[in-house]
This record gives sequence, C-alpha cells and structure tokens, in this order.
Amino acid sequence: MTKRNGGGSIRVVVAATSAVRRTGLEAIVRSQPDFQLAASTGTIAHLSTSVARTGADVVLADADSLARHLEPALSAIVLLTDAVDARVISRLLKTGVRAVLPRESDADEIVAAIYAAYGGQVLLSAEAAENLAAVYGDSEAELDDALVEEITPREIEVLRLLAGGLLNKDIASRLNISDHTVKFHVSSILEKLGAATRTEAVTIGIRRGLIPI
Repeated sequence: MTKRNGGGSIRVVVAATSAVRRTGLEAIVRSQPDFQLAASTGTIAHLSTSVARTGADVVLADADSLARHLEPALSAIVLLTDAVDARVISRLLKTGVRAVLPRESDADEIVAAIYAAYGGQVLLSAEAAENLAAVYGDSEAELDDALVEEITPREIEVLRLLAGGLLNKDIASRLNISDHTVKFHVSSILEKLGAATRTEAVTIGIRRGLIPI
C-alpha cells in the first residue's frame, strides 16, 4: 500500500500493560513496511511523553485505561478492548480513539485499523457498532451525533496558528510535533468544521469565536 505521508513511515507507539501482549503488537507493527515502531511502553505515565517525543501518528493501545490518560488528539488511537458498551465507546471516540477492536483481533484487522486511524476514519468492531446503533438509533444523523468529536484544545492551537499564516512545518516546530501529526490535525479540523480549505476553516473559526481577533 502506498504510504500516505509522502514516503515516510507511519510512526506507531505500542502501549500495553502486559509484556506478552506488547511483544505481540510490536511484532505486528514491525512486520509492515509502511509502519515504524516509534516507541513501546507499558507505563501509563510514559505514554503521552512517548507520543510527544516521537511525534507518533498512531497509538496502538491494548487497554482502555491507557487511552484515558492520553492527551486528546495528541495522536490517533487504535484501542484493543473487550469493552463494547455504547456510551463507553462514544466517550472514547470523543477523546482521540479512532478504532475500537476486540483484544483477540488478528494481525490483518489491527493493520487495517492503523491505516484507518491514520487516515482519520472511524473503525468499530461489529458488536460495538451494533451497540451504538441500539442506543443512538439507526438513523445516520443520530449515529453521527454519537461519533462527532468536538474541536480539541490541540486542534484549536493548530487552527490559531493556521490563522497566523504558518505552514505545517512551522506549526510542527512551534508545537514540537511531527509534520505528519500537523497534517492529521488539519484534516480533522477541516472535517469537524465542514470546511473545504484552510482559509475557510480559519473563517469559520473566527465566526465561532475559536480564534481571537
């Protein structure tokens, strides 16, 4: 598959409290030529630090307790969890989680989830999706309301820097994150604001009071 970031690898941080699980997830990441294992940790306190230091694009987390301690939108999160309660899943989706899979998912499913998360898509297991539909209704609008994420503090930072005319590389330098992470944030901002261009996003941001005049 063609690398989405123009030739660089998708940098993945693996997070799992179990050393056995962590080793298995590391092996999956290393098996893919498009992926780079940026870091691996089993300590909650070190997760956000690892993501910030490496400028990781995706976090592959084996426990939802790890995901709850990650700064929202610091990177896309692929979460392996046995929790499929609709309200728990909805809350996780609003705090940076992009994919929710059962812990017994195979390598192909995990790889597909990493690609989806990196591309800004939401990927759910069949059971999680069915539970969401049962709680929030079958209509597309109701499900969209359940999945929609608010503009995060990090995205507001990026949006304000866009308003200042900064390029992606300048934003990356200012926020000490990777160019790829900036691209991810910009794409997410455009989607959430319903904007087609960066200029339109800035205009909407000013109108909504997200950018001080």
